[in-house]
Amino acid sequence: MSESDFLRERYGLGPDDMFPLRPGEWSKVFGFRKGGVEYVARFSKYREDFDKDAHMARYSSAALPIPPIIEIGETADGYYAISKRMTGGYLDDLDADGMRRVLPSFWAALDAMRDIDLSAHTGCGGWNDGRGRRATWRDTLLTVHDHDPGRGDGWREALIRSPTGTGPYEAALERMRSLVDRCPEIRHVIHDDLLHFNVLVAHDRVSAVLDWGSSKYGDFLYDIANLVFYKPWFPQWRNIDFAAEALAHYDSIGLVVPQVAERLKCYTLRIALDGIAYSAFRKRWNEVELRARRALEIARG
Repeated sequence: MSESDFLRERYGLGPDDMFPLRPGEWSKVFGFRKGGVEYVARFSKYREDFDKDAHMARYSSAALPIPPIIEIGETADGYYAISKRMTGGYLDDLDADGMRRVLPSFWAALDAMRDIDLSAHTGCGGWNDGRGRRATWRDTLLTVHDHDPGRGDGWREALIRSPTGTGPYEAALERMRSLVDRCPEIRHVIHDDLLHFNVLVAHDRVSAVLDWGSSKYGDFLYDIANLVFYKPWFPQWRNIDFAAEALAHYDSIGLVVPQVAERLKCYTLRIALDGIAYSAFRKRWNEVELRARRALEIARG
């Protein structure tokens, strides 16, 4: 049974009740209407992503709006999750002026993430059921592309055979390792995928933070590093210095953030390495080359 047939049968939907939505990297996504309300249905082989979304929805607030998971269940081919559809356009589609108007709300969302109490949880890095995969944050950084089975297998062999090869990867890894000792052993919730169509905005505010499957426990600056790393992918933002904007915000709230340059360099290199590995796994050779070039630019900078 197809996913659309599953939804029609389970919820008694007519042909005009369903509409397409942007798919995820690991999920198929459908929208549907029932009783005058719009919902999102996602289908995946990996239930843990949906469980993480449900867990994080406990921390939803005005500053950090996270859609609640209404239902998680099993299908013949995997799992599905139903949530209420949130309104807004994608952060990724904003022009420079729009991004600058959203930044105060964006920083407030990151502040709310940083304030989440993790005292009942353990470990660092990728997590399930409140337990991090690694003992420390530095161990997390040094364990590059620490993927679940089936979500990255064979990436190194693919990279070796790729036109780019392993040279840039190894150079970036060596530079990153030299910076790990500068990174503090602190634990906060990191989304780690705030770009890639996972943040909705409306009326110059964050209206939803979606898809917590990549989230980690570690240094909150990692989410800033993602903005810094991926800025060349968004030419409309070329004149926005995200690191400087973030520091100005932290200064305004009295938050002291030491060794920012070293931490951001380490994290942008880690993001580059993870991206090279994942793109090689997916055999997206152009993305491998782009990420490798960016890695070397950061390593040599």
